Amino acid sequence: MFTILFRTIVLYLLVVISMRLMGKKQIGEMEPFELAIAIMISELASLPMQDTRVSIIHGVIPIITLLMMQTLMGLCQLKSEKMRLLFNGRPSILIEKGELNLKELKNEKFNMNDLIEELRMQGYYNLADVEYAILETSGQLSVIPKTESAPVTRADLKIKSTQDTLPITLVLDGKVNSKNLIKAEKTEDWLYNMLKKNSISSTKDILIAILDAKGKFYYQLKEKSN
Repeated sequence: MFTILFRTIVLYLLVVISMRLMGKKQIGEMEPFELAIAIMISELASLPMQDTRVSIIHGVIPIITLLMMQTLMGLCQLKSEKMRLLFNGRPSILIEKGELNLKELKNEKFNMNDLIEELRMQGYYNLADVEYAILETSGQLSVIPKTESAPVTRADLKIKSTQDTLPITLVLDGKVNSKNLIKAEKTEDWLYNMLKKNSISSTKDILIAILDAKGKFYYQLKEKSN
């Protein structure tokens, strides 16, 4: 009895520490590989608890190994956008410029009832009020409303405004994303002029630089933020 109690306490503490080291994301916000590791850790911990014939080491070593793999993959994703796309995939735009993207809905096996339910949960009851709906890699739905339908609407205040667009990442961890520059209809000369204007000597000093939803250049340096 005391053996089972001891094994349960040790494995419980190990699982709690592992989950803590994985970060503070809620289960619904975990990326696919993070959720897979969490499930595997729980299974590995339950076997030595239930069967005393299984050595506790046979549960501890795989859990530590999975934790090390998760940490390594997390570091790789911080440094490489390609690795992040490989493990997490890309967000899917289900509604783009007010139009349903049927191809993405089909690819993500996301039916209309699911989409409408998710929109209702975020306070949008009409498809006509939505400019963009993005299914994030965590499974959460992000919604960008049409400008005139946003809370405290500009239409009500009779203020003319331009439609917000999707933010575009230009530099990540010191590396320039050439594809996104083309997508934003910007050149590397424009980017370096923006760096010069903000007294930044090199892209290597930048943690992240984006063209935000209003078309403004925003950046944060690796040591200090703007």
